[in-house]
Amino acid sequence: MSEVKETEVTLRDQVLEAIKSVYDPEIPVDIYELGLIYEITIHPVDSVYILMTLTSPNCPAAETIPAEVTEKIKKIEGVQEVNVEITFDPPYSQDMMSEAAKLELGFL
Repeated sequence: MSEVKETEVTLRDQVLEAIKSVYDPEIPVDIYELGLIYEITIHPVDSVYILMTLTSPNCPAAETIPAEVTEKIKKIEGVQEVNVEITFDPPYSQDMMSEAAKLELGFL
């Protein structure tokens, strides 16, 4: 009987850590805590799909944030392909932020 070690880090955990290292240049909180990540899917053959949004359709970092997400996930050993899709449905609102992000930004 084989058991998964509790210390074993899954590919999803690594992807999440990579995403949490990406920050909106105008806000001192990572994009995951901001609520910009809608979906993380790990497909067989280590293909990663990310569905995300931006704080606004006119976000000045609209080009750089998705590119940085792709770049950081591609650095994970074993990842073959990264597909980052941007959506504005549902539109972003501050309600999507984690409690930690709201606290960091003074909303609580």
